[in-house]
Amino acid sequence: MTFAATVLTLYPEMFPGPLGVSLAGRALAEGTWTLDTVQIRDFAADKHRTVDDTPAGGGAGMVLKADVLAAAIDHARTLVPDAPVLAMTPRGKPLAQARVRALAAGPGVTILCGRFEGFDERIFAAREVEEVSVGDVILSGGEPGALLLLDACIRLLPGVMGAPSSGTEESFENGLLEYPHYTRPVEWEGRTIPEVLRSGDHAKIAGWRRLQSEIDTRSRRPDLWERHDGARVQSASGAQRPKKD
Repeated sequence: MTFAATVLTLYPEMFPGPLGVSLAGRALAEGTWTLDTVQIRDFAADKHRTVDDTPAGGGAGMVLKADVLAAAIDHARTLVPDAPVLAMTPRGKPLAQARVRALAAGPGVTILCGRFEGFDERIFAAREVEEVSVGDVILSGGEPGALLLLDACIRLLPGVMGAPSSGTEESFENGLLEYPHYTRPVEWEGRTIPEVLRSGDHAKIAGWRRLQSEIDTRSRRPDLWERHDGARVQSASGAQRPKKD
């Protein structure tokens, strides 16, 4: 099944951008995924092709018009009817790997890229649109976020990555950060690869990697650790907590 990506944007020339090179670019050339860009301005009704207007109630900036957005979304739904529509906005739910994996398993995704002060809020009541954020930062538009989201999805498509395990043994896939990696030379500037990784004992290596993932998650991302199952029986220092009945 080909993964179909549709991007609604005022700047279609930004795509495929970095998605046209490396693994994603090769997959695009091979037809593993497809890309359609839709110029939002094409759905403006007036001769000036106006897509925005001043905020109701006053304020700085401009707001993308609901009628124009609705027409663009309705058109996109005819291209891939079963694809969910996601709007890139800092007001959305933070994007997580579980959502990315679910999207990658589907027929594709339609991404609505905002500009200016954002979208007329009525579009979310009038159309089925999922609001998504890629982080607590403000970008000049939704296009960089769309590129990020698509890259995260495309790399999970069958055949895009070499080893099947490459998509599962990574940060966030099991609720933890990924364990540290090393490669040759064995010694570099007085620092050596941990002995356990040179032991050939796969059970010990797996245990070491799991422990390092837990240690790094506790210290670097306590928010992830608190949501992880292991946090129920292990404190931030690594000590075991009594299990509750």
